[in-house]
Amino acid sequence: MNKDSKIYVAGHLGLVGSAIWKNLKNKGYTNLIGRTHSELDLLDQKSTEAFFAGELPEYVFLAAAKVGGIIANNTYRGEFIFKNLTIQNNVIHNAWKYGVKKLLFLGSTCIYPKNAPQPMKEEYILTSPLEYTNEPYAVAKIAGIKLCESYNIQYGTNFISVMPTNLYGPNDNFDLEKSHVIPALLRKIYLGKCLEEKNWIAVREDLTKRPVEGIDGKNPQSEILNILKKYGIFYPDTNLSENRKQSTTIEIWGTGKPLREFLWSEEMADACVYLMEKIDFKDIILMQNGSDPDIGSNKKSLSTPAEIRNTHINIGTGKEITIKSLAELISKTVGFTGKLAFNTSKPDGTMRKLTDVTRLHQLGWHHETEIDEGIKKLYSWYLRNHLINK
Repeated sequence: MNKDSKIYVAGHLGLVGSAIWKNLKNKGYTNLIGRTHSELDLLDQKSTEAFFAGELPEYVFLAAAKVGGIIANNTYRGEFIFKNLTIQNNVIHNAWKYGVKKLLFLGSTCIYPKNAPQPMKEEYILTSPLEYTNEPYAVAKIAGIKLCESYNIQYGTNFISVMPTNLYGPNDNFDLEKSHVIPALLRKIYLGKCLEEKNWIAVREDLTKRPVEGIDGKNPQSEILNILKKYGIFYPDTNLSENRKQSTTIEIWGTGKPLREFLWSEEMADACVYLMEKIDFKDIILMQNGSDPDIGSNKKSLSTPAEIRNTHINIGTGKEITIKSLAELISKTVGFTGKLAFNTSKPDGTMRKLTDVTRLHQLGWHHETEIDEGIKKLYSWYLRNHLINK
């Protein structure tokens, strides 16, 4: 990519897309294209084609997707498979049709089987059944990988796929129903701290910024407590006028034993831009054939193997933490001294999801931000951006 290349970031306001956009800006790219959902609905085939025909982007980062945590994935199964398939099909097909030089498709490590060997190598895809709660989303992302591979094979396109591990960072979704584990826990634990300290100004401020099922800071205290209780934030004392610290309980789904890997979103963005700048689809096939990838401008000629598959690239840290330890880390960072209660009647999901990042390291990229530093950065960002008077 040249600094003045026309680059379209699909989903440029979300967690992933905004991080990619920021990274590109910081590296001096000057011709970036972004469209809000109101400006361009990627579910609309005609509108998507009209956008590509009119703008003719040279490079595309496909970060637009319908995403959510375990509750949202299991509740809105039809939406997750339909919307993600439709967005992918519309963008990838038109990228080929209108001559995009290179496209990067972002998936998720939920594409791997529920009982995949750990850590998960790229070749473990489609080797056994998926985890049930996010199966529709995973199937859509697998289809996106295969769409990129198939267009590369048939049409000679240069579309690459990356599978980031669990991401967290600026512009994350802190909705208590639909968010992923880190933003959900951070907000719940923060609100728990505010209740412990009887800081109702902060509680109301938070809910005014991010209402929960229509309940905001203007509602009576009893209604606020009821909605927080529904989402696992239990305030034990109904004597709201008593001026002393209370013990609040935060309920967390499952046993707390599952292990998860987390990557700071801005580092994921850096990995994506690095791959777009330096790695082509042919380089990945060279690696699979046992040859060193050609990182740079001088590319080797490619002897195409009989079968091409599993060409996606895991993006992660190769490190993991239990949900229990994560909750304790967030509590320590936020300053919450109440109770953490694990509801073992709720599902854990996959017990372990650790990526094998050997391929990514061979291609020359490594992470730097560890989880304890990342949680501090996210909490600081939350206070600055999600509260009205911070």
